[in-house]
Amino acid sequence: MNPAICIALLLTVFQVAWGQKVTSLTACLVNQSLRLDCRHENTTTLPILYEFSVTRETKKHVIEGTLGVPEHSYRTRTNLTSKYDIKVLYLNGFTNKDEGTYTCELRLSGQPLSISNKNISVFRDKLVKCEGISLLVQNTSWLLLLLLSLPLLQAMDFISL
Repeated sequence: MNPAICIALLLTVFQVAWGQKVTSLTACLVNQSLRLDCRHENTTTLPILYEFSVTRETKKHVIEGTLGVPEHSYRTRTNLTSKYDIKVLYLNGFTNKDEGTYTCELRLSGQPLSISNKNISVFRDKLVKCEGISLLVQNTSWLLLLLLSLPLLQAMDFISL
């Protein structure tokens, strides 16, 4: 077999296998809305299909996505923001009835075997407010800037370590 074809096949397999791996799924409360942050790798040019769902009492309910059909009761309550490596779902009017195991599932378009997902158990009384974690988790650029500026601050005797 031609070496160029072998390399092309291997690159395609690697792209499919690692193009959309879910790296984390976190949950927090914004006022009365549940926010689910589904972070993922994005090393592919293929479209990434997604699905947010909740499982309660062994029954799966699709909330939002391009893989399954969202249930009617969730359609007016959800808002999705999608960026390069994160999909953020807001579920408005979150109550104890919405508690369960939430799943973020990703799949590459045209690649049915390329599934990656993460689960998180969500209980209203155990959720943290998003403001408490968003500074560290959502916007790490200020933390990076602080770490990079430590030597400068130390050189100017503002801090001593």
